[in-house]
This record gives sequence, C-alpha cells and structure tokens, in this order.
Amino acid sequence: MSELITADLVDLDLSADTKEAAARSLAERMVAAGRVTDLEGFLADVAAREAQMPTGLDGGIGIPHCRSAHVTEPTLAFGRSAAGIDFGAADGPADLIFLIAAPTGGDADHLSILSTLARHLMDAEFTGALRSVDDPARAAALVRGDEPEAADAETETEAADAAEPAAEAPQPEAAPAAPAPAATAPEEPAAEAPAQPAEAPFRIVAVTSCPTGIAHTYMAAESLTKAAETAGVELVVETQGSAGFTRLDPAVIAAADGVIFAHDVEVRDRGRFAGKPVVDVGVKAGINRPAELIAEVREKAARGEVGTPAAHSDAPMDRDAEEHDGFGTRLRKWLMTGVSYMVPFVAAGGLLMALAFAIGGYQINKAPSVAEHFVWTETGSWAALLFQIGNVAFTFLVPVLAGFIAYGMADRPGLVPGFVGGSIALTIDAGFLGGLIAGLLAGAVVMAIQRVRVPAPLRGIMPVVVIPLISSAVVGFLMFLVIGKPIAALQKALTDWLSGLTGANAIILGVILGLMMCFDLGGPLNKVAYAFAVGGLANPNDGSLKVMAAVMAAGMVPPLAMALATTVRGKLFTKAERENGKAAWVLGASFITEGAIPFAAGDPLRVIPASMAGGAVTGALSMAFGCTLRAPHGGAFVVPLIGQPLLYLVAIVAGVAVSTALVVVLKGLRKTGTKEPEAPTAEDAQPAVESRQEPVAA
Repeated sequence: MSELITADLVDLDLSADTKEAAARSLAERMVAAGRVTDLEGFLADVAAREAQMPTGLDGGIGIPHCRSAHVTEPTLAFGRSAAGIDFGAADGPADLIFLIAAPTGGDADHLSILSTLARHLMDAEFTGALRSVDDPARAAALVRGDEPEAADAETETEAADAAEPAAEAPQPEAAPAAPAPAATAPEEPAAEAPAQPAEAPFRIVAVTSCPTGIAHTYMAAESLTKAAETAGVELVVETQGSAGFTRLDPAVIAAADGVIFAHDVEVRDRGRFAGKPVVDVGVKAGINRPAELIAEVREKAARGEVGTPAAHSDAPMDRDAEEHDGFGTRLRKWLMTGVSYMVPFVAAGGLLMALAFAIGGYQINKAPSVAEHFVWTETGSWAALLFQIGNVAFTFLVPVLAGFIAYGMADRPGLVPGFVGGSIALTIDAGFLGGLIAGLLAGAVVMAIQRVRVPAPLRGIMPVVVIPLISSAVVGFLMFLVIGKPIAALQKALTDWLSGLTGANAIILGVILGLMMCFDLGGPLNKVAYAFAVGGLANPNDGSLKVMAAVMAAGMVPPLAMALATTVRGKLFTKAERENGKAAWVLGASFITEGAIPFAAGDPLRVIPASMAGGAVTGALSMAFGCTLRAPHGGAFVVPLIGQPLLYLVAIVAGVAVSTALVVVLKGLRKTGTKEPEAPTAEDAQPAVESRQEPVAA
C-alpha cells in the first residue's frame, strides 16, 4: 500500500489564484504520480462536490475533496498559497489547501488516515507547522504524522516541562517554618470535598456526516469534542463517514440529556434519538461554532423541549439551512422535498399508463378490473393491466406529496398527518393543490406540538403516539370541515382554466413554462414548472396534457443545444466541455435538463440566457401546435405517445437551434473581445511582451 502523500504531491509555492486553478494544479501532480487516471473527469467530480457546499474552513484552510472513479488509490496533495485562495470560508481566503481524492470503493485503512488528517486540521500547532515548513518532504512527513524532527521537538518540550516542576519541587520543602498554615490547608479541602459529587455532568450524543464522509465529518466531531471538554460536558460522537461507522451504545443514547446532528446527508437510524432535545444543523456549523451548539442544546433541555423541526434529511441542500434563512427559503425547500419523493410515483405510474394507451388505445381506461377479467392471449388485457397498475401508482401522488412536505418540515412525526391530509384532499377532490396545502398544514401542526413542554416520562411516546394522534385529528378536521371545500373549488377553477387554454393565452403560458424549465436547469424553478405539469396529469384534460408536453419539450432543449454547439463550434469550448457535450446528447434526449449544468457552471451569463430563449421558443411552439403528452417523463423515447409527434419534434428542433445559435454567437463575441488562449504562438508572444515593455522604457 503506497503512501497517502509524498514530496511530489506537495507544492509549497502554489501560485493559483482561484479554487478551480488550485484544484487543477494539485490534481496534475496526482496524475503525474499515477494516482488519477482522467484529469478532467476527476476535476468534474471535485467541482460537483464543491457545488454542494463550499469546502473552505475558518483558520485559512481549504479542503476540496471527492470520491471519484478516476482515482486509483486514496491520495492527498498539499499546497501552500502566499496570497490566499477563496474557498468560501467566512473568515477569508485559505493559505493551506488539501486536495483529498478517494476512489469510489476506497479501503477503510486509507480512509481512516484521511479522517485522522481531518481531525489534525483542527489543531493550531499542526497547521502552524505546515505554514513554517520549508521542505516538501518534511511537509509530506508532517501530514503523514511521521515527521521525526517534530517528534524530537516534542520530546525536548516534554523534557523541559518535566524539568521545571523538578526544579521547583525543593522550594516548598526548603521552607518548613510554617506548620500552622500547613495544618490549616488540609482542613479546607476536607470541608469542601462533600460538595464535589453533587451534580452529574450534562451528557450529549452527536452525529456528524457529510456527502463524501471524508473530511467535514471528522473535523466536526473533533471540533465538538474540544468544545465539550472546554464546557465541562460529556460528549460522545458517532461519525457516519466513508470508512463505516460504529453505532452509539443504546445505553449511552438513553443516558444523554441532548442530541446534536451536524450533517449534510441523512442521519442513519435517526429514530434512535427520539424523545431528546435536538439541535439539527449543517456539518459546517459543527466545525465553526461548536460551543454555540452545545449551549443551545443545554438551553433546550432546560426548557424541556423534545426536539426541533428538522429539515428533510435526504436533501443535502436542507442541511445547509441556518436559523437566519427566510421563510421563503424554507418554504421552497419543504415543497421541493415533497416533489422529490413524488417524482418516482409520477414516472412509474405515468409511463405505465402511457404504454397502456399505446397498446390498447385511449379507451383502455374504461376496461373492467383485470382482477375479474383477464385473458392471457389478448393484447387488450395486458394494456388494461398496465393502465390499472399505473393508475394505482398515480393515486399515491397527492398523499406522498403532502406526507413528505410535512416530513421536510417536522421529520418523521409529520408523515402520518401529511399522508392523512393528502388522502383527504383526494377524497374531497381538492387534488394536487389540496395536497400542497395539507402537507404544509400537517407540518405546521406538528411543529407547534413539538414546541410544547412535556414531562420527561412522556417524551419517549410523543413522536410515535401523541404527535401523530393529535396532528392527524387536527389536520383531518381542518381539511374536511374548514378549508377543504374552498381548495377543491380553486382546484376545479384551475382545471377548467387549463381546459379552455387556446390561442395567445396558451402560447404565453408555453413561453413562461419554457423560461422556468431552462432558468436553473433542474433547480427550484424548473421543479415548480414540472410539478405544475404533473399536477395536471392527476386530472387529465386537453389543457393539462398540452402543458405536460410543453414542459418536457422545453426541458430537453438546454442539454441538446449544448451538445450541438460543442459539435459545430468545438473551439469555443474547453476539452472537458466537449466531452460533456457527448453525454449531453443522451441526457437531453432523455429529458434530463441537468445535462446542461456543467456548461452553465463554467459560463452562466451566456449559457443560461441562450437556454432560456430556446426553451421559450419550444414551449410556445408546442402549445401553438396543440401537442399533448400523457407520460410525465421519457423524452424522445415517448414521442410515439405524443399528440402531433412530428410538430412536437419541430418545436424541439427550433428551440435547440435558437439556443445553439445564441450560445455560439455570445461565446464568439467573448473570444473576439479577449485574447484567444490557443491562438498565440511563440513568435506571436514576443511582440506582445515588447509592446508591454515600451511604455516602461519610455
């Protein structure tokens, strides 16, 4: 097993001025060492991890890292920047940069070494030594933990520390002339001794985790542990990292007075901590402000709080939420949580129903139950089977939407009232809109109940008995008797409006939906437009089917346009973008709008406007042509199931052409206005140097 870091993987004079350039410089050393097989592919993985959450830490540290299929073995490269590089830390740029590369199936030994490094980064002496070291080999040894000179220095320090007490020890013995104070001194401690065991220490259990489980996970654990020692608190941490994790002893959890979750991914077996005061934050909060988190959980325990509403643990974006986030931000995250869980039901149910229509025609929805009548040799029976399975999957759309909106707001206790509210929305014909309201209502009711102080013996049954019982009753009462009917009337009005969409109104709606689908390329606005279209499929009519067709067509435009642009004008794009362009053909044809994200990340001011223009054209043409779609997903693979399929393809081709032309023109203008990086030769460079020197000579 080769060493994690060697002198060749150290750059003590890192000249990069951006985090991307720093990652590339260090990654090139990994490639040269044979640790990384594909530079561009690896850097794309690093950028994807960086997009989830900045990797800058307080104290001048940057730790870009990822797990990648392009890494042959766990590797660490270290760079030191004199000027500092911005990695998104609150206290400014980083001068110590560690690029951590782990293979997708990295062995536990090396990953545990990486976790040890992460803990050392919280040690000021360790980082101070790295700032002063002047030899790459010594720097690598320091990082590995086998620097001999450091060990010698520590030995000398310990010897010096031991010598001082030895020198001081004779002094008290040399002054035996004060027996009275000596006799009095023992009496005072003896009097105070009984008071010491009066109060047991406050006990906390914590869980830390991050998307890759390599660095932040262990740094948060170390930071919390040190803060707990300072505060006189007993704290035990469960690090759910890449090298696996050891579950906390149930007895330790039971004895704990409070819980801290510092995580960016789902806490595994979260139910173990039910009934405890909880502080739930992102992993960086555990690194940057551990003392505040400890103080907060102690305050909650003093108030008798059973827990706090937790952001949805499956959504990484929610783990970065802090208390200063506005209501609008939290509302968006709650809604997106519900939509993300609903989409698989949409895809499965919608595609099954679309296949059924393709096989048996649109009258198949009137077929008798296959449980009572099914002929194995008849195509119609198989079509009816597909339709009825898909229809059952579709009946879960609204309850799942409502249930997981409530889950995003209030964690597991929100599931029961959310599903109940969503089912009631179906019962009273409140539809998709009713599900949204029911989910928000259920989450709010649970959050209110969770804030009520309850006696300690009742805390264990609150999440599983009391909260579901009371919240379901309240949500059911409100949905059936108070707000359900008005919501149902509003849903009917929306359905009727979609049914009557014609002419200019339909085209305008197509433009708006196209712009939304292409603005953030799979982000919140894209998901809102998609959810609006899918909601219409719950009660399909001609208008809702047109909306679904326009949304899918517009969502296919950005990746297809980028793929075409990299083909016709490859010189305007980097090598990595040209490689991404090959994959974008398939992603676009499959209605995966996110295929354009790598292009937008590198040049958002040109790619996003061009994508929006093409999406608007496609959305408008799809609505104008009257194209319809009963499948919620599938891209080009469900074109045979589309109403007016040839015109639908025309709409997509037109939008792709517009986006491609715009992005080529905009990038061409940039290249014209700035120096082309590939054009100058060695001979061209000399006049350029001379022209810069002439004013100096003058």
